[in-house]
Amino acid sequence: MRLLLAFFSLTYLLSWTLFAAARALSDGTGGSPFGLAGLAGPVLLVGVFAPGLVAVALTLKGEGRAGVTALFRQIVEPRVSIRWYVFAVVYFATVKLVVALLHRVITGAWPLFGQDPWYLLAVAIVFSTPTQIGEELGWRAFALPRLAAWLGLPGASILLGVIWATWHLPLFAMPGADTAGQSFPLYLLDVTALSIAIAWLYWRTNGRLLLTMLMHAAINNTKDIVPSTVVGATNRFAWSTSTVAWLTAGVLWICAIYLLVQMRGAKLTTRSLSTAEPTQAS
Repeated sequence: MRLLLAFFSLTYLLSWTLFAAARALSDGTGGSPFGLAGLAGPVLLVGVFAPGLVAVALTLKGEGRAGVTALFRQIVEPRVSIRWYVFAVVYFATVKLVVALLHRVITGAWPLFGQDPWYLLAVAIVFSTPTQIGEELGWRAFALPRLAAWLGLPGASILLGVIWATWHLPLFAMPGADTAGQSFPLYLLDVTALSIAIAWLYWRTNGRLLLTMLMHAAINNTKDIVPSTVVGATNRFAWSTSTVAWLTAGVLWICAIYLLVQMRGAKLTTRSLSTAEPTQAS
């Protein structure tokens, strides 16, 4: 428990310090956090990588190079079926398309759809997957198994979701970020539900970190298939007025509750999955 407290404390301290520095350096331009002008983008990027950096540092201190090697080995081991890659890519996009259909049924009108062609989204997912190691090495490879040993996997996935979402809070006041001014309470609901889904995937693939990295990248790049953002929003602590946002949260939590039930009794170690079904990643 002390190791987890050190991990979360150091991660927040390093990330939020760098996020604050990026905000101070920003001139309010750019369409995304990494599109900020000057030094703001690189400084923010280092802050985003803080979970992984802290995880590596603590593992190196406590377990030496062998521990760090085992941490990184989760990216390439074990081999898993192609169906898990498909799940990682299409999960959130499917949620968004279901939301669009529900919006049509409930309101009689289709919601606004994103304008990016699917092939550009696919390219963006491929190229952004490696960058997710900065977060996933910390949240899933390091923290999730240790939290699961304390709370069980369902409880760990929920608590980690709250911690993960709250870690993003400074970005809601970041000029130029796509979260600026948006509803943090609804974001908290969404990210916690997504944390459950990613934990489920991590469990089902025997701790294959590449799959969580891919799913993280897919979520980031398909969220605007049906946008949930409210144009001109300024109160990040208010509940969203977007029907799409509420429908998205509802669908995510229906899925999350189903996955939580499936994870009852699941066991994780700090290295990989331990279950009674060693072949379930096939």
